[in-house]
Amino acid sequence: MLYSELAEQFDALEHTSSRLEMTAMLSHFFTTVPPENLRIIVYLCQGKLHPDFYGVELGMSDKLVLKAISSTSGTPLKETEKMWTLMGDPGAVAEQLIGKKKQMTLFSEPLTLERMVKNLLAIESADGRDSQTKKTKLLAQLLHDSSPIEARYLCRIVTGRMRVGAGSMTILDALADAFANREDRPEIERGFNITCDLGLVAETLAEKGLEGVKEMKITIGNPIKVMLAERLPSITQVVEKMGGRCAMEYKYDGIRVQAHIGKDGVKLYSRRLEDLTSNFPDIADALRKQCKAEEAIIEGECVAIDGKTGEMLPFQSVTHRRKKHGMENAIKEFPVKIFMFDIIYSDGIDVSLYPYPERRSRLGETFDLGGQVDMTTMRIIDSPEEGEEFFNEALAAKCEGIMAKSLYQDSVYRAGSRGFLWIKYKKDYEAALTDSFDLAVVGAFFGMGKRAGKYGALLMAAYDDETGRFGTVCKLGTGFDDAFLASMPELLDKYLSEERPSSVDAKMIPGVWFDPTVVLEVVAAEISISPIHTAAEGMFNSDAGLGLRFPRFTGRVRDDKGPEQCTTVHEICEMYELQEKKDSRLGE
Repeated sequence: MLYSELAEQFDALEHTSSRLEMTAMLSHFFTTVPPENLRIIVYLCQGKLHPDFYGVELGMSDKLVLKAISSTSGTPLKETEKMWTLMGDPGAVAEQLIGKKKQMTLFSEPLTLERMVKNLLAIESADGRDSQTKKTKLLAQLLHDSSPIEARYLCRIVTGRMRVGAGSMTILDALADAFANREDRPEIERGFNITCDLGLVAETLAEKGLEGVKEMKITIGNPIKVMLAERLPSITQVVEKMGGRCAMEYKYDGIRVQAHIGKDGVKLYSRRLEDLTSNFPDIADALRKQCKAEEAIIEGECVAIDGKTGEMLPFQSVTHRRKKHGMENAIKEFPVKIFMFDIIYSDGIDVSLYPYPERRSRLGETFDLGGQVDMTTMRIIDSPEEGEEFFNEALAAKCEGIMAKSLYQDSVYRAGSRGFLWIKYKKDYEAALTDSFDLAVVGAFFGMGKRAGKYGALLMAAYDDETGRFGTVCKLGTGFDDAFLASMPELLDKYLSEERPSSVDAKMIPGVWFDPTVVLEVVAAEISISPIHTAAEGMFNSDAGLGLRFPRFTGRVRDDKGPEQCTTVHEICEMYELQEKKDSRLGE
């Protein structure tokens, strides 16, 4: 298969903003490619060579890519860098310069998908003293035989900025249309939720059909998409929603991890599928030593502990374990304990299919508890009064709040789903809004006064998990300290986009656009109907969406979350409805 076929598909996707059109394009394309190529094609559609949890990236900086473009096109490096400064996209630079070069030479051979992938894998694995030179040469070899469009996407793939707007949900829809029926979509999504490997799902569906996908099982080493909770504005409503009786657990202020405990060791994954094993090697060792099963998958919260008093410390303390260097000192300075709250798999048994009470019991039986490994504090609650008492105990123990969990037979672990089997309640839920928001940065506005010439405010967006698009909800300009303002270019500029990303819906036009990648935690006074924002546009007002009033950055960069794990438009709609109900009750 020629790489040009894929590059032309990328170009078509980039030039449409309609998700229905994207789905139709991908569906048709998937049926025309050899099944053995489908897995890598699905990864490449998202600018990757592997599933997210693989943990290895191509790792080419813009400057290395510019060197490859310069050597291939015969353009002086300074001129190439100047074009990059103006265009902000190495892919666009490559397209223009390779285009000029092609007009002057015919000495190239068609670039196959196989050869392209082989070189990209070699770039990924290059290390050692000469690794940068190796990577530059390998990319230059590909660029030499690339057309302008092929060059554009090659450079975007190696720098991690594809910009074609093909999100996971769009690809799942396309796979359903190509190899099954739309009503089979939930089964296909389940396969993705229990493997987090979209390429594997595509390959299985193409080669074995829907039955093959239905037979996919939870396995050690393939993370599961986490189950998520709904929210309600009072303990009374939480207990009522649970049928008058439920389990309540402390909601800890730490980092949620999924531990895959195998015969050969332990892997710890974050919610966004990052490998955190090197950040918590002591926790990994303790879990392996204290696990009675040969294999298990559990979930827990890693919380920083005061080494002298044993008290739990706030979230900022545990983030010191996210450092890439100095881990030996961080382990000593910031002791951590894992509070386990669920078990999903144990010695060949898919425990996720068991009701919550059975999972909780099996979790306790599977581990020798003590030291750095414990279970969340839990109590069975039979009334709102008991719930309030437990909630106050959780706050006194330095927790964020509580998690209420259903005790009914249908209380299975629903990977990748949000629902009322779990309900979270935090100490700030009696305020005007019911939670903080994790939002993606999609643009920046240049500041005035002290912020002149710098990013002074950010355009923030929520994720619509039904359409795979991002809708704006606020312009964020408060809560930034001087250190964060100074760090913005380093944090954001690698995701600069020369035009509005195809996955973003926006009416406000910022000074610069960013591919939705960086996630920040934001609080606000209330949610209101907004004619200038696009999240939930048309749902509550035909010409307006929902926006956040008086938004403020909390200081927390959510590097544990990817853009598709942002607060969703659906959640914001629910919070808006809860807010309106609360306001109407206060007005009575």
